[in-house]
Amino acid sequence: MDQSLEHQTQTHDQEDEIVTEGSAVVHGEPSQDGSVPPKVDSEAEVLDEKVSKQIIKEGHGSKPSKYSTCFLHYRAWTKNSQHKFEDTWQEQQPIELVLGKEKKELAGLAIGVSSMKSGERALVHVGWELAYGKEGNFSFPNVPPMADLLYEVEVIGFDETKEGKARSDMTVEERIGAADRRKMDGNSLFKEEKLEEAMQQYEMAIAYMGDDFMFQLYGKYQDMALAVKNPCHLNIAACLIKLKRYDEAIGHCNIVLTEEEKNPKALFRRGKAKAELGQMDSARDDFRKAQKYAPDDKAIRRELRALAEQEKALYQKQKEMYKGIFKGKEEGGAKAMSRNWLILLWQWLVSLFSRIFRRHRVKAD
Repeated sequence: MDQSLEHQTQTHDQEDEIVTEGSAVVHGEPSQDGSVPPKVDSEAEVLDEKVSKQIIKEGHGSKPSKYSTCFLHYRAWTKNSQHKFEDTWQEQQPIELVLGKEKKELAGLAIGVSSMKSGERALVHVGWELAYGKEGNFSFPNVPPMADLLYEVEVIGFDETKEGKARSDMTVEERIGAADRRKMDGNSLFKEEKLEEAMQQYEMAIAYMGDDFMFQLYGKYQDMALAVKNPCHLNIAACLIKLKRYDEAIGHCNIVLTEEEKNPKALFRRGKAKAELGQMDSARDDFRKAQKYAPDDKAIRRELRALAEQEKALYQKQKEMYKGIFKGKEEGGAKAMSRNWLILLWQWLVSLFSRIFRRHRVKAD
């Protein structure tokens, strides 16, 4: 097994050298909150009498050929009611679609995918004839009869027919090996600062390690699979932190910590993402746990010091702010007291002259 990106970069310091400012490309999460189909302004491209496509984000490279194994995420809605009936992003694992061998109800989706490049995201319109047909589907997913569909699709990548078999036809060793090669490709792209493309490779590696596959493993094969899968999640988290997508990074760290609760890199990166979100107490807890399992890690100590300095600066800022408030109150109080003394003095003088005047008046009478 090849070593992960973390071992190759040696320290967290080296990972911070990658510059990602200005990156505005979205990857791995839907363009909106996903409750309704995205609004797309691009011109519709007719792919078939019953299938059209609107590009949301341009891809790169070539398009898949027939029998290519494509890895993708999608959300699906019925077009008229906009009822969402499927969402692969929620599982944080892409699905596999072999072009030319897809299920009948996915024929329209396959036409759309065959026109897309790696990294491309599009809104695909599919007529009911190339979807769930006249009868619909009343189990899972629940689709009414004669329902036209909308798919928000992102093609993460694909394997051409010559590159290998479908996952279901691979042995355990072949699947782990294929995932490891994808991971190493991602590592190379990470070093070149191509973070979006690196994440695509890591996602494809994870696709080989799906839950259905992992549940069947035990002993050394489970260890071998986790040695590939978990570093991919951590490497995706590293990319997401650099792209300022902190909530997503936390999600990938949580997946690793479910398997390895004492993983210092997962704790470190989750802490870093939380710190960026302003969750200081929770971030400190993660850093301290990470330090417990990696006491010599300089990056963890540096982050703890940075948190302490931030809190100190925040305390000083608050102190100055409250000082100004109380000072204002004191000054205002002094002015009020001065005004009160003047009023009292004036009242005393009026009273004094009034008594003197009354005495003179009495004498005169």
